[in-house]
Amino acid sequence: MRVSFCDPSCEPQPWVDDLRAFLPGMVVENWSDGDAPADYAVAWAPPQRFIDQQTRLRALFNVGAGVDKLLGLQLPPGLRVIRLDDAGMGVQMAEYVCHAVIRHFREFAAYEDQAEQGSWVRRKPRSRAEFAVGILGLGVLGQQVAAALRQFEFPLLGWSRGVRQVDGIRCFSGSEGLPEFLSRCQALVCLLPLTPDTRNILGRENLSRLAPGAYLVNVARGDHVVDDDLLALLDSGHLSGATLDVFRVEPLPAEHAFWRHPRIRVTPHISAQTLRAESIMQIAGKILALERGEPVAGIVDLARGY
Repeated sequence: MRVSFCDPSCEPQPWVDDLRAFLPGMVVENWSDGDAPADYAVAWAPPQRFIDQQTRLRALFNVGAGVDKLLGLQLPPGLRVIRLDDAGMGVQMAEYVCHAVIRHFREFAAYEDQAEQGSWVRRKPRSRAEFAVGILGLGVLGQQVAAALRQFEFPLLGWSRGVRQVDGIRCFSGSEGLPEFLSRCQALVCLLPLTPDTRNILGRENLSRLAPGAYLVNVARGDHVVDDDLLALLDSGHLSGATLDVFRVEPLPAEHAFWRHPRIRVTPHISAQTLRAESIMQIAGKILALERGEPVAGIVDLARGY
C-alpha cells in the first residue's frame, strides 16, 4: 500500500516520518510529480496535478477541518474525502473564541487604553443575561465552542442549515430561521463551512440584522464576510467591532483596511492550527480501519461541501 503526502504549505518530512512510524509495512512518501499512484492521500491544498495522478485512490484525507480547498478541485467520482475530527483543533478554537467574546464583553480593550493613559476608571458592568452569543454553524467545532462559552453563563443561540437540537442552546435553522437568529445576537461567531450557499453570507443584509452594537468573530473562512460591507457597518456604528482570524486573501495584504481599522483585531489564521501528532494518529488509525474493512468517521458529503 502506498500513502502520498502533499501539503505545499509545510515542511513535509516530519509528516512523512511520523506517518511511516504509524503505518509500518506501507510505503509513505512526499509527493513528487510523476510518482506512482497512491492508495491513500494525505493532503492540504494540493494542486490539481496531484489529484490527476492518483488513479487508484481509496481515500483522500484532508489535513484540516475545512475541505473547501479540496472541493475546488476536480475530484474522481466516488472518491471518499475524509476530514479531521477535531484532532486538537476544538480546544484551540474554544480558547480563541472565548478570549475574543470575553475581551469584548468585559471591555478589556478600553481598560488597556486607560492603562496607557494612567487612568483608573471602573466601567459599569454589563448585563450578562442580555448578552446573547450566537454560533453560526453547529458542527463539531461549533458545538465545542458553545460548550466552552456555556460556563460563562451567556445566553447561547445557534444556527445551522438543517434542524438541530443542542442542550443549552436555542437553535434556529434554515433560511427562514436566520433573520430572527441574527437579530437576537449581541455577539456572532462564524464557524460555518465554506460552500456556495455560505459564501458572502455575512454581507450588508445579514450583518445589518444583528443587534445594534453587535460584535463579530470570524474563525471560519474569509469568504464568508463581504469586507466592504463589514467596514461600512463598523463605520456607521451598527457593529461595535470584530475579531477576524481568516481572510479572503492570506496573508492579509499589508494595504488592507482591516489592519488599520481601530475596531478590528486581526490574527494570522491561528484560531485552530493543525497539530501534527494528533492529526497523524487519527489519519493513520483511519487508514488501518479502512484496510480492515471497518467504517470511519469524518467522510465528507461532497454535495453539501462538509
